[in-house]
Amino acid sequence: MTNTATGATHSPTSPAAPPNNSNPFNLRVIEEFRANAGRVGGQFAGTRLLLLTTRGARSGLPRTTPLVHLPDGERLIVFASNGGAPAAPGWFHNLTAAPEAVVEVGGERYPVRARLVEDSAREAVWERQIAADPAFADFRQRALASGRDIPLLALERVG
Repeated sequence: MTNTATGATHSPTSPAAPPNNSNPFNLRVIEEFRANAGRVGGQFAGTRLLLLTTRGARSGLPRTTPLVHLPDGERLIVFASNGGAPAAPGWFHNLTAAPEAVVEVGGERYPVRARLVEDSAREAVWERQIAADPAFADFRQRALASGRDIPLLALERVG
């Protein structure tokens, strides 16, 4: 995609897209993830993390975000929790505008397409995620208290 402001061409599928993430904490996690084939220590030791690279809905630039995920067969489920904040995270808005993205998980990198997890499957997925990471129960409660139900997205490998 060409950024109309700069004329630069960027794609989330480009090899090793730069993080383009303004959050210093996330930048450190991304660096550690990439340097250690998907392993991150500290508070994320043992946590199932992936890197999701989307295309900015307004800028067209690649945006990389570390996310907790839940394996679901061939799919990876991600939660647009934003820590339970009243608003969905930027990466969710980017995927809504363009559902094609790239996932890095472990030492592997591949293109995906995002699809909303339908209502009939949501509760079972939530139960599995809360069992795996109880903090997500708090995120969900805070979001619901603000009037927001957290979207769940299935990332499906393309190609």
